[in-house]
Amino acid sequence: MPKQINEQDVIRFIEQKTKINAKHIAEVLKFGQSYLNSVKANARGEVDIDMDDIVDYVLKRPGMKLNELQVEEILETEMDYLIKKGIASYGD
Repeated sequence: MPKQINEQDVIRFIEQKTKINAKHIAEVLKFGQSYLNSVKANARGEVDIDMDDIVDYVLKRPGMKLNELQVEEILETEMDYLIKKGIASYGD
């Protein structure tokens, strides 16, 4: 990724929008990053991410205390942040 992300800034943004505890947000983001690290980029360096797959992956992590809707809300709000900062975009 060409731009650096301040993790605390992302967590604060998500916490303000979702009212979910920062500790839980950080955990979801950590597991989400683990999933993303396992996904292969295409020839243009883009990664196609299926939200259902990443949510399922996060929910199956040991000790995950959030439900599906909360995990989705965190990941969608993270995407909103990344789009707002010009770091990510939705594919065609």
